[in-house]
Amino acid sequence: MKTDDLVAMLATGAAPAPRRAAGRRLALAVLAGVPLSFAILLTEYGVRRDLVQAMFWPMFWVKVLFPLCIAAAAFVAVQRLARPGVPVRRAWIGIAVPVLVVWVLAAMSWFNAPPEERMPLLMGESWRICAASIGLMALPVFAAALVALKGLAPTRPALAGAAAGGLAGGVGAAVYALHCMELTAPFLAVWYISGIAVPVVLGAVLGPRLLRW
Repeated sequence: MKTDDLVAMLATGAAPAPRRAAGRRLALAVLAGVPLSFAILLTEYGVRRDLVQAMFWPMFWVKVLFPLCIAAAAFVAVQRLARPGVPVRRAWIGIAVPVLVVWVLAAMSWFNAPPEERMPLLMGESWRICAASIGLMALPVFAAALVALKGLAPTRPALAGAAAGGLAGGVGAAVYALHCMELTAPFLAVWYISGIAVPVVLGAVLGPRLLRW
């Protein structure tokens, strides 16, 4: 068979992909992963007992909302990276801004605190388990997002994997925040960001291996 004939045969019946197919596929992945993240939270950790009271504290909402903002921007980035030739545009800025805001709050808190209080602000009582716990909470969404990406057409698999990790890490950190008792900006700036970075790095490493065409 000649090459032109083969191409013509493969193109027979071809039609444009449905609009927003990548976004819908990734949204379904998130919807599949989030309940599993909550299941891990409830079975292995539990929610904090003063959750209702904590909802009246501004830093509680900072702790919940800044990773959700990262997850939302990463979702935009990953659904664009899932399609060939689609620019990411300002989605990376959307990921960076919440991180910068938390770092600024952390710097202000650090330099305004007496020297003897600075390390407790940074380390809290749960620094040993924080990053790993966020990574664990992120795992279901991370796995589901990679499966969704595998069925799409990312041409930059390392970036797509990293964006999927940012999406999963943001969701995982927001879920873990319902258990975590820490409320200081330096703690969030170091340990929450580190926890979110775990699936980001893992996605960048696994992307070229798992998302190849």
